[in-house]
Amino acid sequence: MSQDQILIVEDEEIIRSSLRRLLERQGYGITEAGSVHEAEDFLKQQSFSLIISDLRLPGKPGTEMINLANGIPVLIMTSYASLNSAVSTMKQGAVDYIAKPFDHAEMIQRVAEAIERQAAQTTGSDAEQGNKEAICSGDGFNGILGQCDAMQLLFRQIQKVAPTDATVLIQGESGTGKELVARAIHENSKRINGPMISVNCAAIPETLIESELFGHEKGSFTGATAARTGLIEAANGGTLFLDEIGELPLEAQARLLRVLQEGEIRRVGSVQSQSVDVRLIAATHRNLRQLSAQNAFREDLYYRLKVVELRIPPLRERGNDILMLAEKLLAKTCGKMGLEVFSLAPETMAAISQYQWPGNVREMEHAIERGVILSEDNIITPENLDIDVRVKQTLFRQDAEELQDGLTLEDYFQRFVLEHQDQMTETDLAQKLGISRKTLWERRQRLGIPRKKTAAT
Repeated sequence: MSQDQILIVEDEEIIRSSLRRLLERQGYGITEAGSVHEAEDFLKQQSFSLIISDLRLPGKPGTEMINLANGIPVLIMTSYASLNSAVSTMKQGAVDYIAKPFDHAEMIQRVAEAIERQAAQTTGSDAEQGNKEAICSGDGFNGILGQCDAMQLLFRQIQKVAPTDATVLIQGESGTGKELVARAIHENSKRINGPMISVNCAAIPETLIESELFGHEKGSFTGATAARTGLIEAANGGTLFLDEIGELPLEAQARLLRVLQEGEIRRVGSVQSQSVDVRLIAATHRNLRQLSAQNAFREDLYYRLKVVELRIPPLRERGNDILMLAEKLLAKTCGKMGLEVFSLAPETMAAISQYQWPGNVREMEHAIERGVILSEDNIITPENLDIDVRVKQTLFRQDAEELQDGLTLEDYFQRFVLEHQDQMTETDLAQKLGISRKTLWERRQRLGIPRKKTAAT
């Protein structure tokens, strides 16, 4: 497998060196340039998978790299004060931008996604095109709905890892659909005809977890009146999904490590081992790296688990997917209850879009079901959903037609702020939008709408 080569164009040596070290630790080959002119020479000499360029450079600006890239994706780095300029560079052809100072984990993710997207675009086979069409369909991928870039990347990663026997670690908050992802991997693997056993490690008492997973012999402990097959053994020839693996006790972790290393299990109370052929998929909402640093999770098991690591984005990071999911769940719920499909009031759409959804898709599903049950006129209001968010209802009622005509709430927010920020204070803007000043600030950052320096606050 060839190493992806990245060209970094940055005139500040400290930032350039720090970024080089960060990406080299991820296995990328790095070439450094301090200006567009210097980068031009490197582009003539070798090929690159990605160009990371600062927006402001001596001589020519970083946007020149887009013109010189000749098909190579360009990721633009910029200070927060220049985010508006960065958005305009994407219209010129940049694949992404990131604000400085950047978070290391975010940079690694953005780089991987940019290279992944480019690879997907250049393969071009008919089979892959068919897969792409299936992924982008309204029915989602194996029942998992998502049209945003992060979910499309996840679907492609599932397609790549599923046919292998690699161990997979799924990271995601509660309610994001980790078991759905595990099932999609199983159903697209060569083990599809074998069993898939799902285990919630947090739901089994610590005293019973080893017996449940590995089985036990008769008389091995008080109450063991007969021999019992464990869940790992029951998954032989198929897939074992361990949800919330971060809750697994250290003793059970040691036994699980043996399964991964040797392909063997030993029942509790037995002196003999037996071979098993099981693919392991694990999931957690906890930071296993941090737990291993605190000696609460075995480091050797952590590295065995994360052969391939998949991240499911939380609902609040999925942009327009939020309203799309709400409408799909509403249709599903009404169908299940034998009702005509209800509609969401414009202010309800605003509330759904603004709410943070700490319980993610699972919480949304329950809220929609509650809304259908409590609605009195087939139109669901924010009060029916019972979610803790304040919405300026009159603002969205007067623009109901625009929302129905396809204007997204994020588009509306961006347009409203840009049109009124010169005449209104931050407090007035927040009140008019029905949100807090903190939420206004967070949305400005996410959408790249910096505050005007001359605006009153």
